[in-house]
Amino acid sequence: MKAVQYRAVGAAPEVVTVPDPEPGPGQVLLKVTAAGVCHSDIAVMSWPADQIPFPLPLTLGHEGVGTVAALGDGVDGFAVGDSVAVYGPWGCGTCANCAEGKENYCLRAKELGIMPPGLGAPGAMAEYMIVDDPRHLVPIGDLDPVKTVPLTDAGLTPYHAIVRSLAKLVPGSTAVVIGTGGLGHVAIQLLRAMTAARVIALDVTEDKLALARTVGAHEAVLSDEKAAARVRELTGGLGAHVVLDFVGAPPTVQTAGAVARVDGDVTIVGIGGGALPVGFGALPYGVNVCAPYWGSRKELAEVLDLAHAGAVDVHVETYSLDEAPLAYERLHDGRINGRAVILPNG
Repeated sequence: MKAVQYRAVGAAPEVVTVPDPEPGPGQVLLKVTAAGVCHSDIAVMSWPADQIPFPLPLTLGHEGVGTVAALGDGVDGFAVGDSVAVYGPWGCGTCANCAEGKENYCLRAKELGIMPPGLGAPGAMAEYMIVDDPRHLVPIGDLDPVKTVPLTDAGLTPYHAIVRSLAKLVPGSTAVVIGTGGLGHVAIQLLRAMTAARVIALDVTEDKLALARTVGAHEAVLSDEKAAARVRELTGGLGAHVVLDFVGAPPTVQTAGAVARVDGDVTIVGIGGGALPVGFGALPYGVNVCAPYWGSRKELAEVLDLAHAGAVDVHVETYSLDEAPLAYERLHDGRINGRAVILPNG
């Protein structure tokens, strides 16, 4: 079968031919319908050799949707032909956090060498993929696979971040979304569907700000050296109750801290290498700073319920498997407005 692999440190991803996988006991084989392209992949492909925690080559793709092609021995609950989404942050399944469905915070994954598909285990950017356990599959019913696949990360991750701050997102509150690309434009929709907060979106291009307005942002502000002052102005000088930074670069993290109000939440979701100093006097009193990771299995089911209700609509650009390297190139250059999706069998 064809697959998109990261094969050598510092090299661009390649389309290669690899053996067809077969499910072992307890595993599920999916025929991949759609696979998402994510900035996390670019981050992984920028790491030096001594920071890569898994062997190469690696089949990319940690966002996956497909149809069940075969079941390994002992698997029940699914049938061949079922349309399913893959829950990506695999855990041990038995620790205290996994028992609650919070496999994104598995206490033993590192110890046991368990890694997500596309971020250590073979991923979804191939004609077929192996899912290690049926508990990592969520039925999608009649949802469009192309629009659904980004929800497994670009939907789940902002949903998890928003849920952590729901108590502060009351009527009269303000939420700031920094970065309105793949995750950010979904976060705006989730905030509008789940809360009564006013949403202020920040990004560096007018195209991305236009998308932010289209999906529901009340205000759209150019993310530059004047952004923090503008947000303060829009909030009567008080700042935002919740700030969600989907970039995480040093300048955006600095902006996030500068626009948070007293007793606010700053959630750094992006992995751009920025860090926010925390200590008495470094931020307004009572500000909570968090760097969450992905989301729980329960939360993925809730995100898909929102999709079934029509509350979220991911803006996507589609590419064939052979065009996947081009999609990564366009993403790296900031030329994807929304989310890129690969159609391995399209």
